[in-house]
Amino acid sequence: MRLDLRDIIHISGASRDFSYDLDLGQVELFGEMPFRRPVQVTGLVRNMAGALQLEGQAETVLETRCDRCLKPITVEMVVPVETLLAQELEDEENDEIILLENGTVDLDEIFSTACILAMDGKHLCSEDCKGLCPTCGKDLNEGSCGCGEEVDPRLAVLAKLLDKDSQDKDEEA
Repeated sequence: MRLDLRDIIHISGASRDFSYDLDLGQVELFGEMPFRRPVQVTGLVRNMAGALQLEGQAETVLETRCDRCLKPITVEMVVPVETLLAQELEDEENDEIILLENGTVDLDEIFSTACILAMDGKHLCSEDCKGLCPTCGKDLNEGSCGCGEEVDPRLAVLAKLLDKDSQDKDEEA
């Protein structure tokens, strides 16, 4: 959505509010498409003594999977966005100011970028999720699988020494 700001650019104290649904359903992240529901975008652009300030928020519910046990989960996501807008830049290296194009700003680009950057790298169904057994694949949240602990082949010699120590102690007793 392009927001036309030409009528507030030169009027100090003027503002323009916005509210719309952003569709990010085709965005693929980490092999999934978590934005199955629309992102509700709301906000306001204010002319504060000649500087245009955008303040907004994006809200949605992500549909993804737990990274440990692979159960489907939903995660609420609220992303606040604050940035300055300008018709021209004096400092070409300032990434915090967004340049207007013919007095308009592309809200889709601003809010889709903010949502993607705000995504957590890991989603869990609970903080104490035990995940899946690496040997048989059983969900360890539902109980143990009976596979026993697998010893790293590089440490197998040490495991034999520990077993020998425990056997020697059993024989002494």
